[in-house]
Amino acid sequence: MIETRDLTKKYGDLYALNRLTIKLEPGDVYGFIGPNGAGKTTAMRILATLLAPSWGEATICGYSIYNKPREIRRLIGYMPDFFGVYDDMKVIEYLEFFAAAYRINGPARRKKCEEVLELVNLTFKRDAPATSLSRGMTQRLGLARVLLHDPQVLLLDEPASGLDPRARIDMRQLLRRLGQMGKTIMISSHILPELADVCNKVGIIERGVLLYDGNLRDLLAQVQPQLVVLVRVAEQLDRAAQCLEKHPQVHSVDLRSGEIRVQLVAGVTDYSFIPDLLVQSGFKLTMLKEEDVNLETAFMRLTRGITA
Repeated sequence: MIETRDLTKKYGDLYALNRLTIKLEPGDVYGFIGPNGAGKTTAMRILATLLAPSWGEATICGYSIYNKPREIRRLIGYMPDFFGVYDDMKVIEYLEFFAAAYRINGPARRKKCEEVLELVNLTFKRDAPATSLSRGMTQRLGLARVLLHDPQVLLLDEPASGLDPRARIDMRQLLRRLGQMGKTIMISSHILPELADVCNKVGIIERGVLLYDGNLRDLLAQVQPQLVVLVRVAEQLDRAAQCLEKHPQVHSVDLRSGEIRVQLVAGVTDYSFIPDLLVQSGFKLTMLKEEDVNLETAFMRLTRGITA
């Protein structure tokens, strides 16, 4: 559905995007993450045919951005990070205006507008002035607008930007529903835990260069290949750590905030020896769990906070 090869955008000596190569299949939900100025918006604007690349190739549903921009615009829904709404228009009028631009005419126009309002849970605001909506509702209205022509591909640039916690939850549920509908979605966001909930693939970009592109699970395994187990005991934490450190399947042991962080030898996945060893040594075990490795951890380990 989306494929790029060496896609590059250069301003003088500055590379805003440097040889971006990705491939998204139908139904993929792709989290596109990186620091501010990393090149995410540049890439999305090129894919939306709003910005010409310096060189490289990009296709949407098999159409090239160079010679088939009209066909691509019929197939995509692009939502920028910030957009305005027209004054003196009700929500339903705003959607009908854009539906007319998409050449949805007659009774089908009103029906389609009502359908997308229901999809984004905004029906109760259909007759409200578009300018009176909160930030979260405005974001949902923007998403409703790009869904009017039932696009196969969605390019969403920071759709959860500036939303309160409840609005972010609503947006996350909506994105999950869209993914279940089989749409190919590319999302850029700084709210990494929420991306991990809805995405099956991720791309990490910094200074215009793609650092990682692939499956989310593979990324988490890459940043922490050795299993780490967190342990708490009722007392004598130091002595319990020394006891664990001597075990041949333990690579290293650290004490952090009242916990023992046990890193196992590479390839070891069975840590049932830990509670057995501690109990047999006279310790009272109060906690045993695997350390969570999340998207934030991966992002911090792969990036350095450098912008283009």
